[in-house]
Formats: sequence, C-alpha cells, structure tokens
Amino acid sequence: MTSTYTAEIQQQAATQACRFCHAPLTRTFVDLGMSPLCETYPSAADLNQGEVYYPLHVYVCEKCFLVQLEEYEKPENIFSDYPYFSSFSDSWLKHADNYCGMMTARFGLNAQSLVVEVASNDGYLLQYFVHRGVPVLGVEPAANVAKVAVEKGVPTLVRFFGTELAKTLAAEGRSADVVLGNNVLAQVPDLNDFVEGLKILLKPHGVLTLEFPHLLRLIEHNEFDTIYHEHFSYFSMLTTVKILEAHDLKAFDVEELPTHGGSLRVFACRAENHSHKATGNVERVLINEQSAGLGSPEGYESFARQVQTTKFALVEFLMKAAREGKSVAGYGAPGKSATLLHYCGIGKDLIAYTVDRSPYKQGRHLPGTHIPIYPPERIRQTRPDYVLILPWNLKNEIVGQLQYIREWGGKFVVPIPEVVVE
Repeated sequence: MTSTYTAEIQQQAATQACRFCHAPLTRTFVDLGMSPLCETYPSAADLNQGEVYYPLHVYVCEKCFLVQLEEYEKPENIFSDYPYFSSFSDSWLKHADNYCGMMTARFGLNAQSLVVEVASNDGYLLQYFVHRGVPVLGVEPAANVAKVAVEKGVPTLVRFFGTELAKTLAAEGRSADVVLGNNVLAQVPDLNDFVEGLKILLKPHGVLTLEFPHLLRLIEHNEFDTIYHEHFSYFSMLTTVKILEAHDLKAFDVEELPTHGGSLRVFACRAENHSHKATGNVERVLINEQSAGLGSPEGYESFARQVQTTKFALVEFLMKAAREGKSVAGYGAPGKSATLLHYCGIGKDLIAYTVDRSPYKQGRHLPGTHIPIYPPERIRQTRPDYVLILPWNLKNEIVGQLQYIREWGGKFVVPIPEVVVE
C-alpha cells in the first residue's frame, strides 16, 4: 500500500512540467540528495550564517527527453555577481582561440561582420575575435565579470539575454553574423524565450553555434557532479534538434569535443537559410544516441546505479587514506565540487583543504562543507600525500602544473568516471 508521504511526492512530481515541451515530469533520472548553490563561497565571517540547501532531483521528460532540474532559484540571484572567470584555465583559453580562428576562416568573418556572444563571461573568447579585427559584442549578466571583459577591450552589455534584448539589438541594427553560446544553454530556465531570442538576433544568413556538455557522455562517464542547480537542463542532440526546430532553426553540423568531459558544438541557422550545406555529422550523432537508448525512457534507467558505484569507490578510498594517516588536499573549487562532496558526504575530515588559481575564491570556503580554499602554493608548503583533482576535466593541465608533488611521493586522484590514483 502506498504511504501518504510517497503519494504526496508522486503528486508533487506530477505537477511539474518540462521547461521545453510542458509535458508532465514523473520519471527520475537521478536523485543526488540536497546541496547548496555551487557557486557560493562563504567567507570566514559567513561561516556561522547558515546556507540554503535545495534538492538535486533530476527528471527526464518522457516526451522530448530533456533532462532537467526544477528552478529553485532565479538566475538573477545566481548570476548577477558570479565567481567564475573563464580565463583562469589555460586550456580553455586555447580552446576559445582555436574556435575564433576556425570560425573566421570557415565563414569569412571580417571587419564588416558582427559576432555576439551570449554569456560572454570575462571576454575569454571574444578577445580573440578582437585580435583578428572582427567586431564583437558580449552579453553578460554578472557585472563583476563583465567589467574584466571591458578592460580587455571587449564591449559588453550587462544584461540577461532573451527575446526582449534580442529585439532591441536587432532594431538598433546590431543583428549578428555569428551568435554563440558556450555552456550557457544549460543555465537558462526559460529555454524557449532564450532560443527564440537567438533566432531573432541572427541575420538571415547568420550562423549560431552552441556548445554544451553532451548528455550521452555524462551518462557514459558517470559525470554526475556536472549536475548542479546552476545547470537547469542537460542536452542530447536528439532533444537539441527538437528545440531548434520548434524555433524555426536547423542544425547543419555538429562537432564532438573533449571539453567538460565530452561536449557538442552545434552549428545552426534559420530554417529558411539554405546557404549552409548539411554535413553527415548531425545524423551520425543522432544514430549514436539512439543506439545508446536515449530515444526511449528505458535508456535513462541505469545512470543512478552507476553514480552510486562511483560514490562508494571514492568514499572508500578517502576513508582508507584517513585510516592510514595519509593527507589529502583538493585542487580546484569548481561548481561541480559541491555536488560531488555533498552527494558523497565528504567534508574536512577527509579533505583538509583545496586550492584554486582564482583570487576571488582564495580565502573563502567551499559551500556547505566549508573546506577552506587557498592559493596553489599551499600544496608545496604542506606536501600532501594525495591531491584530489576536483575539476577532473582539466586533469592534464593540472597534472602538468603540479608535477612537483612527485618530489615527496605525492599522487594524483581523479574521481570521475571512476577513482584512479596515479
């Protein structure tokens, strides 16, 4: 017999609707418990103030297969003053520079073109178009981050993007030859308004590119820590095509990228634009996703079990290290660390501290666990036995920076997709 509590939960789930197609959300993808907002880093003065925790209960829509979280906090309360600066990753800067070179050559961009980036952060990418003599405009809601972009010579509007702003820019004659959004689609609760805005801003023969972590890779590689409240949605190519088509846009090409544990870069244009010939890449990715089961509800069932296995392995490793008197430090304070640490129940008893290159985070603490964040030099000073790489997607870059831990026999620990010590 169903308990009253279970019935209430089922009723609550039944009232939730998909943010794209509005179908009822009743199928759980994974439940990661409770966690605070991942990009809140308390100062020492804030440690006794308490923090708000929200559910990380993820659903998959059985109609369009969009994987999604509820909107527990408004974007204005998350992104208006943001601690993430893209330029602190050397490999991400190289990725951005390569993109700008490729787009300039492939689509013939020049001094008469206009490139608009939505969620342009600190100018990490648009600066490379500026260096190539291509006019740009950034749209970035976080004033503290946009200020850095302007100082780099990247004109930036401090605004949230949607149809309202797109119409304003188009009316001002600032329609774009290229509109791009890197790792922003997941951070938009009003998905339809956002994508409609992208179309409005695009010139008739313009090109839209979107980069986002690939849901197929998230599932294959157990990348559950990339799920957090700032990421409202998680995308397959199957769902992305549906979303684009609903807004009279079409995908004509896609690249599979290694970034963020495996991403897609989708090339799209207006549906009536026939100047961009379709490649076979879109169909290839769609076939791969269908083969993996992403075109049916049953294809999403195994993920929760995989996540649990990864959790047990990491906790067992850290507890064994603690029993043996080994010291463990973290490297990095990425948003994904909040999900990893809270779901696994890891605190200062198992990880003494972490370090980060961002001065904004240094001297602060990880949300909820209150693990202190120091400059990277702390690792050389304290000589830990193990360094747990929290931004595992930047593993090669970090291992290269910290080769000196081998001097005292230190080892690296990578938690995802499975615990590896090297």
